[in-house]
Amino acid sequence: MLKIYNSLAREKQDFVPINPGEARMYVCGMTVYDYCHLGHARVLVVFDIVQRWLRASGLRVTYVRNITDIDDKIIKRALENKQSIAELSEHFITFMNEDAAALGIEPPDHEPRATAYVPQMLDLIGQLEKNGLAYQAKDGDVNFAVRKFAGYGKLSGKSLDDLRAGERVEVDSAKGDPLDFVLWKHARENEPFWPSPWGNGRPGWHIECSAMSSDLLGKHFDIHGGGQDLQFPHHENEIAQSEGAHGCQFVNYWMHNGFVRVAEEKMSKSLGNFFTIREILKKYDAEVVRFFILRAHYRSPLNYSDSHLDDARQALSRLYTALKSVDAEASPVDWEEPHALRFTQAMNDDFNTPEACAVLFDLAAEVNRSRSPALAGQLRALAGLLGLLTRDPQVFLQATPSSETEASIAHVEARIAERVAAKKNKDYAAADRIRGELLAAGIVLEDSAAGTTWRRQ
Repeated sequence: MLKIYNSLAREKQDFVPINPGEARMYVCGMTVYDYCHLGHARVLVVFDIVQRWLRASGLRVTYVRNITDIDDKIIKRALENKQSIAELSEHFITFMNEDAAALGIEPPDHEPRATAYVPQMLDLIGQLEKNGLAYQAKDGDVNFAVRKFAGYGKLSGKSLDDLRAGERVEVDSAKGDPLDFVLWKHARENEPFWPSPWGNGRPGWHIECSAMSSDLLGKHFDIHGGGQDLQFPHHENEIAQSEGAHGCQFVNYWMHNGFVRVAEEKMSKSLGNFFTIREILKKYDAEVVRFFILRAHYRSPLNYSDSHLDDARQALSRLYTALKSVDAEASPVDWEEPHALRFTQAMNDDFNTPEACAVLFDLAAEVNRSRSPALAGQLRALAGLLGLLTRDPQVFLQATPSSETEASIAHVEARIAERVAAKKNKDYAAADRIRGELLAAGIVLEDSAAGTTWRRQ
């Protein structure tokens, strides 16, 4: 049985869907005011793997990943760029989709945009007001009254006494309590607004996800995911809003992926130590980046460095090399085969992708020894569940993310032709020199009865 580490319970628990045979999952997506960085890539890859494995386990999955297209940062950036908010958002949504496609991310079943769900947000706020959990402050904002919700802090483990004003909450004299958070912001100059029972304004950030998730998945659903940085206050506030309005449990299983770290610090835009996906893909193949993310357990820190990505590239090359000389297409997984049983055990243990990858390397070793097309097909099939080994091995082994890919390949092929001519003329010294020069450039030549092939070292 699949076990998931539930952040709410602080332990691994058997996954028991609310509706048998069905899994409903919501993941907090991107705020589209800039390019996606490696931290965003981790969220995309982690929950892509979750939904893939749920489907592979035979469940009918409804996967929702939202887009926040109205937010303080978006408004600020649009003003700086002299763009409309819609233009800015559409610009970065396009780039986000390109990055996701490059990383092999399967599209979610629903990708709601916050601006399309304002009516649902207003209904939710109205219900909270009716239940005595929301009030309009003197400045016109509508706030959630945190101390009136008995369960506040149950996800993050924070008590109200610990949440002193000025630490993790904004001090605002208009609020009834410094801990209260905004549901609806009154209209301000140079900002978009919508009409509401409380006057013109726009939604607060937290209410967006509560409205979109409940509309698409229901008031009570199975899994809610996102980055560890969202656990407090965003997800804590989502629970308060949703349960406060609907009077029932919001989510059964909360999943949070760990931070990406650079030089022992969390990668973030505020610290200025982030790398965009686009920057990384200029140096590394997208499948290498995906593999790099999967080699760490999703709850563990992911330590970024060029050396770690270089190591991932070499490791992934070993898997492709095992398939290179064995003619086998991906076939349906043989779930009774020993490697598949181990793979299943790993994935059912809270999506343990490092152990699942270890199974792939053991299977690759068997393929190298046996040259068995059946085992090679099994390797492709199991790796395919992780979105790996989907390309022709020779294409991957010769690939480079450089913009000079075609010229580089043409250069290698030309040198191989020179070497063939040298050997034909019995100029073996020249042939060896060409092999050595290519090896120094990271190109490995492999001779066989069928001719010479090459791969990147």
